[in-house]
Amino acid sequence: MKSRTSATLIIGVSLFIVLFTNVSFFKHVLEVYPFDSTYAPFVISQGVVLFLFLTLLFSLLSWRYVTKPMLIVMLMTAATVNYFMQTYNIIIDTTMIENTVQTDINEASDLMSWKLFGYVLLFGVLPSYIIYKTPVVYRGFRNELSSKLKLSVGSFVLIFVVMLPFSKHYTSFFREHKILRSYTNPTYGLYALGSYVKAQVTETNMPLIETGLDAKIEKREKRKVVMMVVGEAARADHFSLNGYHRETNPQVKKENIINFSNMYSCGTTTAVSVPCMFSIYDRSDYDTQKGLHRENVLDVLSHAGVEVLWRDNNSDSKGVADRVQYEHYKTPENNTMCEGECRDEGMLVGLDRLIEESDKDMIIVLHQMGNHGPAYYKRYPKAFERFTPTCQTNQLEECTQEEIANAYDNALLYTDHFLSQTIGILKKYEDTVDTAMFYMADHGESLGEGGLYLHGLPYFIAPDTQKHVASVLWLGKNFPLDKEEIGKVASHEFSQDNLFSTLLGLFDVESEVYDQKMDILKFTNL
Repeated sequence: MKSRTSATLIIGVSLFIVLFTNVSFFKHVLEVYPFDSTYAPFVISQGVVLFLFLTLLFSLLSWRYVTKPMLIVMLMTAATVNYFMQTYNIIIDTTMIENTVQTDINEASDLMSWKLFGYVLLFGVLPSYIIYKTPVVYRGFRNELSSKLKLSVGSFVLIFVVMLPFSKHYTSFFREHKILRSYTNPTYGLYALGSYVKAQVTETNMPLIETGLDAKIEKREKRKVVMMVVGEAARADHFSLNGYHRETNPQVKKENIINFSNMYSCGTTTAVSVPCMFSIYDRSDYDTQKGLHRENVLDVLSHAGVEVLWRDNNSDSKGVADRVQYEHYKTPENNTMCEGECRDEGMLVGLDRLIEESDKDMIIVLHQMGNHGPAYYKRYPKAFERFTPTCQTNQLEECTQEEIANAYDNALLYTDHFLSQTIGILKKYEDTVDTAMFYMADHGESLGEGGLYLHGLPYFIAPDTQKHVASVLWLGKNFPLDKEEIGKVASHEFSQDNLFSTLLGLFDVESEVYDQKMDILKFTNL
């Protein structure tokens, strides 16, 4: 194979990445700037600028023995990112990277496919092999340094030369359409990765802020047992309780439940929403490091003397249950209801014994697998496959929207059954114990509307389907709250910001961190 200079390899890889792995970027650019007589030259200039920027970046990162490995990493990264951005119409930002880092092997396996393998092989492995086999001519330190300077400075200057004639359009691009930059591959993903790593490194030594140490519960006649069910990817508009045309809540609707029809999430991913919903911070104030380094509502309840248990059939608690009793139900060691996949119902086994043996107030958190995508067809036993035909693959773009919705709705039917079973356990004790169940999904889900799938888009551009979540409350017949009064405000707009004080209010916790204005159950008293 003919020898090449490092500059030639860098230019070739930069051009390849722009032409073959930035389909998603140009697709979204063309939605804003149509390829017509007005915008076509500007769109072409964006491709040239991206090519020059990659050339500049790779040139700065390269040096003799580093050049080939660096270019191969870039190709493999760009190929993988290209697949996920095209297939699910997502953005690889810090939130998505955080979600990826916290994903377990079972969740990751749901995303594997022959199509992914094909993308990585065609756009990653094959060009990487060519780079690996191509001999690189090293012309000495001075010549290499001179070549690097020429390539870097030349690219930098040309970027401004290309952008200058389109300065008006670029002003609009950077000010009004900032989100478009998030689709550049692999540059934005690398930037997001750097931001994530920086946050992890700089915040590692943050001390844990204790919260609600003054929490207490006045002695009362009956103890309380609350089951908090954290749902997964359950969008509100697919709950028949909220007017959906299909019956997806046949069992729960028979219970005397309160349906919060306008509940909104804190984030669009599990990694953000779950710790945020239990934290003291509002969505506007929350970030991951603040959330992880301050005690949450479960800690406050524990300070007040409430017995806390977290059972998890998802990946994990995202740090929420780090200081309370935690049980992992994603494996057959704990979960007795595993049939290829461990079912949410397995988390209910043995709860009777725990309730009976304790003489304290209890909160039991059940973190569902729920409607975790993209393999919705795996999320429910066959007996719940009521809506057909269903999408039987994780390649959602290969299915019709109806098939995707059918599989998704079947998974909701199983959640409905799970919630009914949970209420059934609590009913056994409602004569002697004040019992309640509070269900709240972590985020919603896109099912192909507008070409969007799954979840995880930045909150400010995410559709309502990813933010408007299902939430219901069931109170035992003797629970000391006025159900009718709560029902009157149940259609008001609430969010996961309300959960912190609402859980404290359920247990009558007195503390300086309790805010009655944020307690949904006391909303009628304000």
